Amino acid sequence: MADGGRKIGGGTILGMLAVVAMLVLSACHGVPAATPGAASTASSSASQADKQVHKVVVVGDSLSTGMGSSVEDAWPSLLSAAPLDPEDSFDVVNASQNGSGYVQVGSNNSTFGKQVEQAVTSDTELVVFFGSENDMGNSTADIGAAATAAFGAVKAKSPHAVVLAVGPPAYTTQPEAARLAVRDAIRKAASGAGALFVDPIEQGWFIGEVAELVGPDGVHPTAAGQRYLQAQLEKLIKEEIVPNPTAAAPPLSDPSGSARAK
Repeated sequence: MADGGRKIGGGTILGMLAVVAMLVLSACHGVPAATPGAASTASSSASQADKQVHKVVVVGDSLSTGMGSSVEDAWPSLLSAAPLDPEDSFDVVNASQNGSGYVQVGSNNSTFGKQVEQAVTSDTELVVFFGSENDMGNSTADIGAAATAAFGAVKAKSPHAVVLAVGPPAYTTQPEAARLAVRDAIRKAASGAGALFVDPIEQGWFIGEVAELVGPDGVHPTAAGQRYLQAQLEKLIKEEIVPNPTAAAPPLSDPSGSARAK
């Protein structure tokens, strides 16, 4: 018969010989057999390797250290360990110290300016300043000068870094005049430095949820309060440094150099 070979069980002798030859060649070259899970595992590993890690420094006071809850519950720790969007990845250096402010000296002889000196490096992408009510009672001129110096120090260390200045929050709709004075001094300094200023008082952070989000001392956030801060601050941080494929990021400041307030 000239049918290409004698059929055995629906195949041909020539076909079987070809399969055997392929298997021998594969064994010789050390090519492992593919498994269903191997491709997905490799794809997942590649995805993790391709994920960009964004370097963030947090400058702040006890609202950012976890006082009233724990270090693990502090919003910078949550941002680093469990970002709300699993596709994001943040390498967070939390330089915050209890009792500190732009002018006010806190634990470990720290001020916001000293935290910048110690934590910001040339590859830092964003520095978030949060607070501080600890500066209440200091002159607005001193607060403004210290804030201007701290913002400038960031740019000296990492010229490309975004400076995000978040004023002190209030737990009432009628905050003290001294708190508002601190807020206004930081806003003015941010405007002069071309930094992004965000006003938690104007935005009403915590209002209506104080009983759940603030601890019995009336100052420090509970674990739930820290998660609330993570949600607020992670959104702001992500808007500035995580690329959005569907929309161009807005400019940090307008042409006049005024800070873009939110």
